[in-house]
Amino acid sequence: MARRRIALSRNFLYDTDVIRRLVRFSGVGPGDLVVEPGAGQGPLTAVLARTCREVVAYEIDPRLAARLARRFAEHPGVRPVRGDFLRAAPPREPFAVVGNIPYSRTSAVVRWCLDAPALTSATLLTQREYARKHTGDYGRWPLSTIRTRPEHDRRLGFRVGRGSFVPPPRTDSAVLRIERRAVPLLSAGEAAAYREFVEYGFTGLGGSLAATLARRHRTGRVRAVCGAAGVGEDVPVGLVTPDQWLVLFRGLGPGRG
Repeated sequence: MARRRIALSRNFLYDTDVIRRLVRFSGVGPGDLVVEPGAGQGPLTAVLARTCREVVAYEIDPRLAARLARRFAEHPGVRPVRGDFLRAAPPREPFAVVGNIPYSRTSAVVRWCLDAPALTSATLLTQREYARKHTGDYGRWPLSTIRTRPEHDRRLGFRVGRGSFVPPPRTDSAVLRIERRAVPLLSAGEAAAYREFVEYGFTGLGGSLAATLARRHRTGRVRAVCGAAGVGEDVPVGLVTPDQWLVLFRGLGPGRG
């Protein structure tokens, strides 16, 4: 039993000002369906319920799920679900995700959101370091952010201090905002080729990104396209911005270079 409690341990958000700010930042409104992972006893659920058309609140811990169900038993706009959010099938109609998620499950929750065809946005309170890293706030860009850029935009939201949680986490938190683009930057066929192009670029073969690309494309062409994108010949792959990647792909993608 002790192991199970540890496995399910989280940092619960109880700061009402932060909760209201999180909901405002999410941009959800009266006509929206919202899915909330890790609802706990429902402090965020309650604010979402006053804001949205319907909230589907997932809670994996049996005791917390029971309390959640009792709390919202008379609220027709809240559907508590006992179970693992990550195992759930996403709604088929447009929906948003809003939640305070465990640090250890952030990557899995983000993948779930990105893979959901009807997702419009995800507003996630997570470890500040993760939120900064995946929005380029450190001046570097990870593969996961670059490869999904044509369909999704990621934005760093506000910072949340440790004192807003019980128990307090060891590090500060921040909001990560993911939005599905109404019109993707590339067509479906181009997007698949773009992902392959980016994944190859991140292999690091040759050292700099230009050197990696020169293993597949004519050196003169690589220099010209990198120059147009503002990417120096010695720039490592992590320092290349999302917009620069699009210029590189359009100049060196299939049939272009």
